[in-house]
Amino acid sequence: MNLDSLIKTVKEADANRPDLPGEHLIVLGVGLLLMMATGRSRSLIGKALIGAAAGAFIGRAASGTGGVARLAALLRPGAPRG
Repeated sequence: MNLDSLIKTVKEADANRPDLPGEHLIVLGVGLLLMMATGRSRSLIGKALIGAAAGAFIGRAASGTGGVARLAALLRPGAPRG
C-alpha cells in the first residue's frame, strides 16, 4: 500500500464516521489556543510549527459535514432545517 492510497483510505474512513457532539468546536478551541501560543515561542521555527498546527486544527474545524459548511447551510434563508 503506497502513501497516496493510505491517505485516501484514512480520509474515507474519517468522512464516513459519525460526528461527535461538539467535535468541531473542541478542535476550533484547540486551534485558537495554539494560535495564541504561537507568540510565546522564542524561536522562528517554533512559531512556524505551532502556527502550522494551529492552522491545521482551525481548518479541520471548518471542514467536514459538521463544520462551517453545515452551519452556513442552516443559516441560509429558506434552507431546510433538521
